[in-house]
Amino acid sequence: MIRVLLVDDQALIRAGFRALLEAEDDIEVVGEAADGRQGVALAREHKPDVALIDVQMPVMDGIEATRQIAADERLSDVHVVILTNFGLDEYVFDALRAGATGFLVKDTEPTDLLHGIRVAARGDALLAPAITRRLIGEFVARRPHAAPAGLNGLTNREREVTALVAQGMSNDEIAAHMVISPATAKTHVSRAMTKLHARDRAQLVVFAYQSGLVVPHAP
Repeated sequence: MIRVLLVDDQALIRAGFRALLEAEDDIEVVGEAADGRQGVALAREHKPDVALIDVQMPVMDGIEATRQIAADERLSDVHVVILTNFGLDEYVFDALRAGATGFLVKDTEPTDLLHGIRVAARGDALLAPAITRRLIGEFVARRPHAAPAGLNGLTNREREVTALVAQGMSNDEIAAHMVISPATAKTHVSRAMTKLHARDRAQLVVFAYQSGLVVPHAP
């Protein structure tokens, strides 16, 4: 059973999401919060698998809520998915840097929302859509590159898999590309995440762009 926390200041949005999610046999809503501070408190209380968090809220916004959840070792298994009204939103990039697994646009199709929650619950980043990679590329391109701590400690193989993760490849795809086993690819990815102190694959993608391992495509 996938346990979901809803954090959005609009009661109607929360009610709609709850009705959709609770109609699924493998998903249950364990709590609702109207602001980020309450969301962090409920995350600590319920330890959900996935927290759907709106970006702009009163009291505490979604970015700070994400940052606090990501920084809490007791919540290491909570995967934050940011909800936004706009696909290309600088707040979303800041949330990814803060520790979010990915983002979903609020008016997404119900099937895409359900799929996204299941993907996030597995620990995979919601970074496959080209719009997300373009988002990261555009905003990193506007800011000076700052190599994250530990980048110099990566082996050549670990640098290569980090770049491939940033291109949206799964472990199986990385294995096929590098002609190695999926288990070996997973090991390289895990070691790169550990050395870069990346919470998940989403942060690994951000680091890849920030460090210059992957260069954003020109518009």
